[in-house]
Order: sequence, then structure tokens, then C-alpha cells
Amino acid sequence: MAKLKLTSAFCRDVTCPPHKRKEVYRCTEVIGFGLEVRASGKTYWLYYTKPDGKAAQVKIGGSSDIPFDVAKRTAKELRSKVVLGGNPAEDKAIRKGTITFKELAQMHIEHAKGHIRSHGCVEMSYRKYLVPEFGRLRIDEVMPHAIETHFAKLRARLAPASVDRLRLVMNRGYRLAKGWGLPGSDRNPVEAVARPKYDNKRTCLLSPEQVKRLLGECGKSENTMLKPIVQFALATAARKREILDARFEHVNFDRAEWLIPHTKNGHPRTVPLSEAAMAVVKALPRKEGCEWMFTNPSTGKHYITIKRAWKTATEAAGLPGMHTHDLRHAAIGAMVSNNVSLHVAGKIAGHLRPESTARYAAVADSTLAAAVEAGARNLNLMGKAA
Repeated sequence: MAKLKLTSAFCRDVTCPPHKRKEVYRCTEVIGFGLEVRASGKTYWLYYTKPDGKAAQVKIGGSSDIPFDVAKRTAKELRSKVVLGGNPAEDKAIRKGTITFKELAQMHIEHAKGHIRSHGCVEMSYRKYLVPEFGRLRIDEVMPHAIETHFAKLRARLAPASVDRLRLVMNRGYRLAKGWGLPGSDRNPVEAVARPKYDNKRTCLLSPEQVKRLLGECGKSENTMLKPIVQFALATAARKREILDARFEHVNFDRAEWLIPHTKNGHPRTVPLSEAAMAVVKALPRKEGCEWMFTNPSTGKHYITIKRAWKTATEAAGLPGMHTHDLRHAAIGAMVSNNVSLHVAGKIAGHLRPESTARYAAVADSTLAAAVEAGARNLNLMGKAA
């Protein structure tokens, strides 16, 4: 090993002595900066002492790939980390073992398949919106500002709640990575991304006339199951997926009850069926060997979606922009407006938290107001003749 001031010209012209396998030249200007010369090529290194007192070295790069000035500047930066107690070689090893965001996405998707029913949403979030933007980066290279910028672009074409769902999926991925002890997962960049403020709570109320128009258009649909699906939704306040996955075996005809074994919150629930709901069930066509209540005639299986038929019917009924989930809101609102308590309505709907049903408090308040007005009129409190 020789010590001298390394220069660009020296590093360009020096060759490996013919009687040696290699020669190392250490710079006297930048402590630890060195050039290793072999017959096969030249490599810049930083030689240093680790915090535990042991010697270490970290490769900066080949002289044919990195200009001398860049190598020298990099050596200074690495040296400053050493002075502050860092270990560049260990850091490099960690970076080398750090997976890409695309690899983390695949691990998260596989985990979701075994733990949540809505794993399709996780897969779609990564495939359409997250991996195309961050997939090639290591997980420790994804920065909060880059996430903020990407989400800002997506808000131009997605609803705020949809963008926030992407934030939640991404955050969950990093939390899993940390729980698994993956290299590079000690920092979660999503935690520094501000959650947008938005209100996507809907309390859609339908008048009897609107229901009549909607059912009339549903009855005209090419999808012959659309009308009974909508009727059943309005009669039970169930979620769309719960209805489309409904099976005859879960209906107790004697007690007029419907068991929903798989719900969004993971808790099975039993829904009492009104006369209207039972009428819908009894009128459904039943084919031997078919377990589904609302069977798609073209496939013989349950429906995956009714989006196209629903859009056509709602627009024809003068209710454009109405969501299928609004049927659930309308059913809950109808119960509350007919003096059903928020607690009971929430239990029928399968709400685990009172806050989920609290949005219908305004409906309950208007019902109470109408009740006291009716009582006052009955008592002739205004002094008018009966």
C-alpha cells in the first residue's frame, strides 16, 4: 500500500505493477479515500474503522464508471458519516438487501388474500395506482413528498375517499414490512403524508314516488334480477355484496330470517325479513343445484356486479349519480323516519359503532319534531277550535 495525494491524472495513468496481483493507493488529502489497481481494472474505495474498532471498507465504484471528482466527493460524504458514528459498509449491505416497492406490494397482496375478504381492493390499488409510480424504487427510497405529489395528481380524476383508500393501503404495506423486520422498513413515508379532509357520508332518502319510478325502470331492465335485488336491498338495508352473495340455505322461511355469514366487519348477523322481503324471496326462480338467491341466468352463478344495469335504470328514473349503496342508506333512513331508534336501525344494518348510525340523527330529529307538532295539534295548544 502506498500513500500519496490522489489526482485525476494519477488515477487515469497508473497501472498495476507486473509482479503484483493488486496495488492500493491511499489518499493523503481525503482520509480513507483509496484506489485499488488490478490488471483487470481500477476501483475507488473508502477505508475506515467501524465503531467497534475493526477495519472496514466500502466500494465507491470503478474508475471507468465514476469520474474522479465524483468518487472523491462521495468519499468525503461517506467519511463524514463515519465521523458521526455511521457504518457505510453496513448501510450499503442493508440497501442491497432492501426489496423494491413492487416486491412489497406482492407480499402485501398475498397477506391480504389470507386475512381480509376485500383483498381484491388491495390488489387493484397496487396494480393500477401505486406500483406504476413507485414499483421500481426500493422501499426506503419512496419519499413523502413523492407520495403527496402522486396523490395530488390522482385527485383530479378520483374521489377524495378513493385516494385516501390508496393512502391506507400503502400505509398498511409499510406497517407489515416493519412487522416482518424487512430491511429498509424502519421509516414509514406514508406517516408523513397528511390525511385529506373530506366528508363522504351519505344519508340518501327516497320518497315513495322515487322508489316507484326506480323499481319501474328496474323492471324494464335486461337484467331480470335487477328489480328483486333492489327491492330486497330496500327491505333489508343490507350491503350490495351481502345481497349478491345471498343463498337460499341461509333463509329461515319459518322464522322469516336471513343469516349473513360473511359481512364487511367479519361478524355474522341475522336480519329479520319483512313481508315485502319474504315476498321477494318466495318469488325468486329456483333451479335445482343452484344455491344463489339472485342467480345470473347467463352464468348460473351469483352476480359479480350490476353496475351497467343499475346506471341505466337510475338515469331513466331521474336519479343520476345514485349509488347502489344508497339503497342501504335509504332503507336505514326509512326505518329511522318511522320511529325506529338509531340503536335498532344500526343493529339491523350491522353497524358495530354507534357513529356509523349517528349520521341519521338528523332524520330522527325531524321525526321527533313532527311527533311533537302532531301532539300539540292533538291537544289544541294553539287554542283553535277542534
